[in-house]
Amino acid sequence: MDKKKILIVEDEHKIARFLELEFNYEGYDVEIANNGREGLEKGKESDIDLIILDLMLPRLSGIEVCRRIRQTSDVPIIMLTAKDDISDKVTGLDIGADDYMTKPFAVEELLARMRVLLKRKYIKRNNDDEDILKIDKLKLFKNSYKVEYNNINIELTKKEFELLEYMMLNKNIVLTREKILDKVWGYDYFGDTNIIDVYIRYLRSKIDQKYKISLIETVRGVGYIIRD
Repeated sequence: MDKKKILIVEDEHKIARFLELEFNYEGYDVEIANNGREGLEKGKESDIDLIILDLMLPRLSGIEVCRRIRQTSDVPIIMLTAKDDISDKVTGLDIGADDYMTKPFAVEELLARMRVLLKRKYIKRNNDDEDILKIDKLKLFKNSYKVEYNNINIELTKKEFELLEYMMLNKNIVLTREKILDKVWGYDYFGDTNIIDVYIRYLRSKIDQKYKISLIETVRGVGYIIRD
């Protein structure tokens, strides 16, 4: 199997070097960038399999690096930050990060999250399922990350898209918050399950409320469901 290449975008040299040694030991190839602009350039390279991206960077912030990379690439991104605030987590996930860890962290946990994302990326690339999911006039194009209602484009963030995709794949099934967290955010997400309610509100404002439909239903005390 080909070695996976990990890009570390981190301005603290000791942390970058520590991660490089740990990743090398685990069999990964490693690239390092010590500022946001260098990270952006290296992050656009096609042979990068996963990016470890610090939030606070010189020259260009981690948020902006992530935002620009997401314009052309779906490479898995794990954001690192010294802050422990729900707004930072939501911002990072909204602009396309796949996961989020707060410093200080256990490298074993980081490695576990990396394995999950790399496995998910491999499965996605080798999955030949139908590209389009449909419920009434709502269409979701899995491979191109597009959503339309009655042929009108709906702008969704990456995490909103993944949540809607999971619910449409499981239409007519009541999904608990815990199950949604497991499948959309990953089994090792340790945040508050209230983040599900936040993203459901986002989807409702962009779909249900905008087009005056009742697509996403709340099952009180259990979770959510999308019905045909």
